[in-house]
Amino acid sequence: MICSNVYEINRVKRADINYSTESSAEAVKDVTDAKKVGFDAFALNTHDITDSWALNALGYLFDAADQNGFKLFISFDMSWQTITPSKIPPFLLNYISRPSYYAIAGRPLVSTYDGGFISNSDWTSGFRQPLVAKGINPYFVPNLGDWSGWPNNFFSTYTVADGAFSWESAWPAPGTTISNVSDSVDQNLLQQARAAAVSSFQFKYLGSGQDWYRIGEVNLPQRFAQVLALQPDLVELITWNDAGEGHYVGNFFQEQIAGSTIGDYANGFDHTGWQQLVTPFIKAYKGGVATSGGQILPPGSAPVGSLWYRTLLKSASCSSSIQNYQQGQDTANYAVLLPSAGYTIKVYSNSKLIGSFSGSTGLNYGAVPGLSVGSGQYIQVLNSAGAVVASATGTKPVTAQSSNATCNWNYEVVGLS
Repeated sequence: MICSNVYEINRVKRADINYSTESSAEAVKDVTDAKKVGFDAFALNTHDITDSWALNALGYLFDAADQNGFKLFISFDMSWQTITPSKIPPFLLNYISRPSYYAIAGRPLVSTYDGGFISNSDWTSGFRQPLVAKGINPYFVPNLGDWSGWPNNFFSTYTVADGAFSWESAWPAPGTTISNVSDSVDQNLLQQARAAAVSSFQFKYLGSGQDWYRIGEVNLPQRFAQVLALQPDLVELITWNDAGEGHYVGNFFQEQIAGSTIGDYANGFDHTGWQQLVTPFIKAYKGGVATSGGQILPPGSAPVGSLWYRTLLKSASCSSSIQNYQQGQDTANYAVLLPSAGYTIKVYSNSKLIGSFSGSTGLNYGAVPGLSVGSGQYIQVLNSAGAVVASATGTKPVTAQSSNATCNWNYEVVGLS
């Protein structure tokens, strides 16, 4: 596990990145943009360790990270079952000596998505022991949420692990009723594994059972507050660029989604407005003293924050095709960071006021019922004199029915200006 008294370098913020179609220029942009937001590292999620496109992309990213003072580590997607533990050591040896490969106390960090169907003995003999034989002691923090006993007694079963990451903890459990995100799994693991996941929401519309929604109305700010209370040593934001699942906060490029229908629900839906919240959260978390949302402050004297909403009502006839659609709400959602009390936050839909809230220092957020058909989705932040000092206005109207075959529950996200 990562002890609570580790060096500050171990308080790493990471964002998963689907790197399958990176070019050299795109890799540089992703690395430099993520560094500006405040991230320390990308977890490079891959299920392919043989194809040239994957190897080329890895090369581009490691070159960009080496040249720009950024860190990377590899997270192996075991759910595809194309990688076995014994295939990982020879692959890792190509990268762990790079200046940008992230290490904890000199030990290269390695993660996974799934892999709980593989026994502890196979992970030990196939993955850890071959690396140790070469003088390399990996710091293994997998996500083995597919293990049948998860998360109870995880570390007594998987002694190969140095820590554990719970991907599913980033969202409320799927189902037919509305619920808030829970930190129960994190609490279970926190005695030995000090890592936590943060995400905005999840939406996918690809057919063949791949149409689903995971709550996003105020999931992101709720998870911020939970993480600050938990004080884990590693935090992963899901994700930087996964357009397919909707929870991107950074760039995604057209080559990345070519040959799929992802563009039907992702193109034109820029989520970088969430960065106004992410950057101050990272600063508060890495400062090591903030334990509540009220301690997440804007970077200067002006409010910062975001508005987000779905552009299709839950009552649309196509909505029932989406798994967990019952959890969706017709709300205009906001999160605003205020430098002090004395502000008022007003929320509008179809140019009509649907909510007015007195602000407090730090994080303020809400899911405001009343999202309605039409344009005019916006929020305003007013000072104590009643003057508007910041606002965010959506660029897309809300509709009652989908105009095409895509039932688009992606979020329109706009930052304050």
